[in-house]
Amino acid sequence: MAAEGIPLRSTIIDDPCKYLHITLNPDGTLTRSPNAFPTTSPDVSSTATLLSKDVPINPAKSTWARIFLPKPPPLHPNKLPLLHYFHGGGFILGSPDLAMFHEFCSNVAAELPVLLVSAGYRLAPEHRLPAAYDDGMEALRWVKTVQDDWLRDHADFSNCFIMGSSAGGNMAYHVGLRAAQETDDLSPLKIKGLILHQPFFGGVQRVQSELRLTNDPFFPPCVSDLMWELCLPVSANRDHTYCNPTAGEDSFSVLEEMGALGWRVLVIGCDGDQMIDRQMELVKMMEKGIKVEGRFGAGGFHGLELVDSSKAKSLNLVLQNFIWSDSS
Repeated sequence: MAAEGIPLRSTIIDDPCKYLHITLNPDGTLTRSPNAFPTTSPDVSSTATLLSKDVPINPAKSTWARIFLPKPPPLHPNKLPLLHYFHGGGFILGSPDLAMFHEFCSNVAAELPVLLVSAGYRLAPEHRLPAAYDDGMEALRWVKTVQDDWLRDHADFSNCFIMGSSAGGNMAYHVGLRAAQETDDLSPLKIKGLILHQPFFGGVQRVQSELRLTNDPFFPPCVSDLMWELCLPVSANRDHTYCNPTAGEDSFSVLEEMGALGWRVLVIGCDGDQMIDRQMELVKMMEKGIKVEGRFGAGGFHGLELVDSSKAKSLNLVLQNFIWSDSS
């Protein structure tokens, strides 16, 4: 049954570019339809129930962040946990001001509550991986140094979590690996854990969930194939560690470092997502070196909580328990 307000789709996707509203150009760039994904402005009005504003990170790269602050701030006697969020879009689409990401982050910030920083990053194929990971780390360093009154007055830098949805979940994982090796440089920012919401992973060989959902009308493997083709380093295949971290053991020592730091990881997915088997494999790998929890539900589809408010509320309860259970 379709979620409320979400139309059922029955057609098989035979043109991923058309589905994503993009055109591949001869010079290797993309033309993205400006009307396909509506954007929204931040809200700093006095009547807003949650405040948001945009702040530049690196003007030379055109990277920036949207910060979300519950109002009145904060409801708790201490400062709010800091949630550093990365949006989805297969590394080729998206920005913090997309309406679906703005609404999702607004609800998370208000209901948990947390101070949420939604950090943008450069997109592929104009900027292939690891450019997005580089921008993610730069955003973490920016958070601890930027002279911003919301962060200064309301964010608990000693209680930080990195979260992302879809490609943002992949970002949270790989940025987390880097951050675990730079804990001293990131001080006073103290990361407590990672939240991978339907993280975007893949591999050369199809897994069972990808075969089962090969004609999924929301996010079939043919669409993710195109995204990986456009975002991975030139000549890399989908068993590259950026796409398939379970293909090798190159990150295991860093996972042990995360475990020694006391980090926790939450991986969230559903069996209506073609990548659920990938996500479950990642949980099994991470269990060897770190405290990780997999929350996998029945039904649904990729990106469900971004478009279904009732499912978003259920997700927020899971996030609230995960973040606030470790807050002092």
